[in-house]
Amino acid sequence: MLLTRIFLGGCRGREASRIKPLVNGCRLLCNVRATAPLTMEAPPPPPAEKKPLVSPVSSFNEWDPLEEVIVGRVEGAHVPPFTVEVKANTYEKYWDFYTKNSGTPFPQEHMRKAAAEIEELCRVLEGEGVKVRRPDLLDYSLQYTTPDFSSTGMYSAMPRDILIVIGTEIIEAPMAWRARFFEYRAYRSLMKEYFRAGAKWTTAPKPLMSDELYDQEYPMKSVQDRHRLAAEGKFVTTEFEPCFDAADFIRAGRDIFVQRSQVTNHMGIEWMRRHLGDEYRVHEVSFKDPNPMHIDATFNIIGPGLVIANPDRPCNQIDMFRKAGWKIVTAPQPVVSDSWPLWMSSKWLSMNVLMIDEKRVVVETDEIPIQKMFEKLGIKCIKVSIRHANSLGGGFHCWTTDIRRRGTLESYL
Repeated sequence: MLLTRIFLGGCRGREASRIKPLVNGCRLLCNVRATAPLTMEAPPPPPAEKKPLVSPVSSFNEWDPLEEVIVGRVEGAHVPPFTVEVKANTYEKYWDFYTKNSGTPFPQEHMRKAAAEIEELCRVLEGEGVKVRRPDLLDYSLQYTTPDFSSTGMYSAMPRDILIVIGTEIIEAPMAWRARFFEYRAYRSLMKEYFRAGAKWTTAPKPLMSDELYDQEYPMKSVQDRHRLAAEGKFVTTEFEPCFDAADFIRAGRDIFVQRSQVTNHMGIEWMRRHLGDEYRVHEVSFKDPNPMHIDATFNIIGPGLVIANPDRPCNQIDMFRKAGWKIVTAPQPVVSDSWPLWMSSKWLSMNVLMIDEKRVVVETDEIPIQKMFEKLGIKCIKVSIRHANSLGGGFHCWTTDIRRRGTLESYL
């Protein structure tokens, strides 16, 4: 009050008359606050706890019941430029084909039949209760240039090459062919969908694919050279930076098996090993294979402790599996004709099968010997013909990548 008197006393005339109501208002407010009981506002309620998302991506091996799968596309497939890494992975009898047709579509009538086969494969899988997803359509005729190289594209036919599901994580492989550098774009819509729904999504370090990644003087002028170089452990890819195709890895629960190949180097294998951590064991295996590229037509694990092995490419570490009690079944010789165009693969796509579960397998209609092998194992054969689609470099396992299998993480070794 004393301060009020002093303040008003210092004001004269109109100033005092304007200030007095304000002072009286302050007096009233102070009196109200002095007599009102002291109250505190209730704290805001804690935010509702978000329920953890259940990943739509989950697969631990190659044989648990298959629920969702990506199937590749024939549409837009182009012959890749005949670069040193392509030459090292293809057979001598097709080198003229690549030289003449680089950057152009694969033969269209052949591709029309291949597309019809893959549509039938999708229909059959859906009939077996499997949800089928497809990559986006891209224009692979486009020339692209990075600071390190130029190329045209190839295709989005083989999702197994670029995507691998380990547990609830989906991993994009960096790849090793320049023609496949941007292939991941065909799958980005699906990857974003899976991520938003709760999946863990990882992209491995994208290589520069500069000249340093490849042995530019790779001394391969014939099939005999290829055999000799493979026996010496020499590959067209160097250790300049990590690279790998996902199809060089195959899963059996906590144990992941991988080969050093023309498209997967030791740095790529070590990246995967460190990335997966202690929960998984990454085993490097090797084969007497003159052209190692993708493991699933050489060593295809089809059940707990059950492997189809290629008799022409014996595993150098086979005793590890035998000591663990695994059953090694030797695949019969394929029946496809030598004259059939297999521009990017061998006849051993006969053993490149897709397990729907432990008792059902998708297998080529014409490959009667391997069908009999499965029947002896008590496995029902779901017969589909993709002979024309084989020409692009893959069997049923290559043309698909499983997104969800009903199962849990186990140890089988």
